[in-house]
Amino acid sequence: MLKLENISKIFHKCSPDEKIIFKNFNLEIKKGEFVTIIGGNGAGKSTLMNIISGTTFPESGKIFIDENDVTSLPEFKRAKFIGRVFQDPLKGSAPNLTIEENLSLACLRGQKRGFKFGVSKTNTEFFKTKLAELNLGLEDRLTTKMGLLSGGQRQAVTLLMAVLAKPKILLLDEHTAALDPKSSEKILDLTQKITQNSEITTLMITHNMQNALDFGSRLIMLNQGKVEMDLSGNERKNIKFSQLHEKFMF
Repeated sequence: MLKLENISKIFHKCSPDEKIIFKNFNLEIKKGEFVTIIGGNGAGKSTLMNIISGTTFPESGKIFIDENDVTSLPEFKRAKFIGRVFQDPLKGSAPNLTIEENLSLACLRGQKRGFKFGVSKTNTEFFKTKLAELNLGLEDRLTTKMGLLSGGQRQAVTLLMAVLAKPKILLLDEHTAALDPKSSEKILDLTQKITQNSEITTLMITHNMQNALDFGSRLIMLNQGKVEMDLSGNERKNIKFSQLHEKFMF
């Protein structure tokens, strides 16, 4: 589903502050995999997400999504392939628009947008059904502005928005880091439910090593732009927290 081939990324090239993030980096993610990604600051986690989503471009290399070469496509053209949820609940949605209007825009990802189509009665009933699945009571608050929701509620709606148009890949960029523990647990449970039901290929960055072990089907540890660890199957299932922590600290 996702292939990064010989990716190189350099910031502040040809300056005293030059920093090589990736050099001939390769990664393949199979369809339906849920990959948790850990690594220290500067390991390249968020840069990897940005390269995949098209918010930044590599100096060299190629990016394929479902065998389509998207290397030169800007972010808005990759939007039909990719859904993304950020760490900040304020990102990914419009605070001054209602829940219904935000969901309407999400439905039109990768299409020509128009509110007349987006807020139809048919879509309203569809939105109510989808919101009811979140078990947050938001199905009765379609006309509430997103900016009035709590961080957890807003992140739940943003997560729903990210998968509403059925993208091929879901990118979760530390999407629970800014939430309180109770809200974080709720969002992670919703994440697992949504990804399992849709079988969407998912990459989730997390600083919580226990979450990295508890969620997903594959675990990758990045270190200075390189894959330090790549575990799946029984190898991933049998690794203990202490072993992962020791490897991370090293």
